[in-house]
Amino acid sequence: MKFLTGLLAAVLLFAGMGASHAVVRIADDRGGRIGTYVDKYQDLRQSGETVIIDGLCASACTIVLGAIPHDRICVTSHATLGFHAAWDFGSNGRAITNPEATQMLYAMYPSQVKRWIGQRGGLTPRMLFLRGKQLEAMYKPCYLDAQASTAKPSRRSLPKADQLETARGQLLH
Repeated sequence: MKFLTGLLAAVLLFAGMGASHAVVRIADDRGGRIGTYVDKYQDLRQSGETVIIDGLCASACTIVLGAIPHDRICVTSHATLGFHAAWDFGSNGRAITNPEATQMLYAMYPSQVKRWIGQRGGLTPRMLFLRGKQLEAMYKPCYLDAQASTAKPSRRSLPKADQLETARGQLLH
């Protein structure tokens, strides 16, 4: 009996590995250094994983829009993208706009996002927020019934306990 249950669990586990894919959820990312995000999203692009934007994705986080294929990004009703000019610390310790880095950042965005930013005066020190219907018109909606993590992405989805119990019950009858 235990052998059959174990065998069934193994079969369901391996069947589930091919049928689903992992997702990465962005929920509260205020950004950081551009280079760090470029590296992070290159790895994510190569992984083939889907990105769910389900909260704030601001500053360098928005590089995800240019690094990940459009069809692998979805947004929830909570998604908010925040755009601004790139900056460095000046000699006096204050933030100063970096025009070259700002241009590089802008160049990474898809054309529809560039158009939206341009219609609002471009990338400046002032934060521009893209959310709601305007964002949903650019990216497909996603639903949080997908398995997602804000930490490490899951590489496979495991059968739920109730699915295993149902399958076990069918095996015994």
